Amino acid sequence: MPDATELRVRVLEEIRHVVDFDDHVWLLTDPRTAVGSAPLADVPCLPELPEAIRLKYLTAVNRWTHLHAEETAVAMLRQATGGDPSQSLMWRDILRRYGVGDVASVVFGDRYGVWGFLDLWRRDSRSAFQDDDAVFLASISAPLTTALRSCQAQTLAAPAVPADRELGPVVFLLDDSLCVLSQTPASQEWLEMLLPSMVGQAPVPASVYNVAGQLLATEQGIDNHPATARVHLSDGFWVTLRAARLERSATSHETVLAVTIEETSPVDRLEIFARAFGLSARESELIHLLATGGDTRELAKAMFLTEHTIQDHLKSIFAKTSTHNRRTLLSHALGVRGA
Repeated sequence: MPDATELRVRVLEEIRHVVDFDDHVWLLTDPRTAVGSAPLADVPCLPELPEAIRLKYLTAVNRWTHLHAEETAVAMLRQATGGDPSQSLMWRDILRRYGVGDVASVVFGDRYGVWGFLDLWRRDSRSAFQDDDAVFLASISAPLTTALRSCQAQTLAAPAVPADRELGPVVFLLDDSLCVLSQTPASQEWLEMLLPSMVGQAPVPASVYNVAGQLLATEQGIDNHPATARVHLSDGFWVTLRAARLERSATSHETVLAVTIEETSPVDRLEIFARAFGLSARESELIHLLATGGDTRELAKAMFLTEHTIQDHLKSIFAKTSTHNRRTLLSHALGVRGA
């Protein structure tokens, strides 16, 4: 199966055969927080990337989290605003300057979480997106959601290979416009792993902007998901980004946003593992208890089930995760070799 980047590239080529669009932005998301990362984008406003991301998170119209909550997979900007796209903060302050006339938004979510969102932009020289476009995009949203979830599961199908070296603490300080004010020395090397760039060009901290943008959104009441995102780097190694606002110092009236990057904890990895492999609520509860080291009898007692039912749940988990015993299952789920 292709990885998430290759999958998105292929799908965009197929979509273009059916839906006419000029530009695109497609992000993966943490399934629990719906905060974006790993962008695949071809847009004219890259020089304004921090501002574009800030406005995307502060725009309520057709926000991917709202669409998922409403169980709506696809929405068109002009249709949603009654032909008045200026109701969208993103369109009013960024998109209209680049001649964007309409935006088709697709969210890829299921009962296990939100796995990504896609925006297709159409310039003013084109007509607005039509009902046929929406019908087609809606028809592919469910299978693509499953495919994106499977891509993430694929990254968890083996123990993690840890980073080659200790780089030290990774912290970015940003202002409210998402401009980076300062960063720790290790930050540059982590950025190069998070989002490899062209030779000779500095990596763009898009994932950092995204978690910071989510913090602004929570502060302004646009969305209530935590400002955190778990992101796969390579070889099963996941990191967690978190944003928080620092308190004012005695000598400054300004506050700043702090974004940290650290290796994803075994508990957080276990939670995303259960979502990615589509474990049921009972199976998810069981695997979390299994990680504490309990035997079958203890698990049965904790879950108020028979030992036979526990074994049935374990067989189902083994089948879904392509593992064959508890040791291998926990090794993959926790990302620890020999767990």
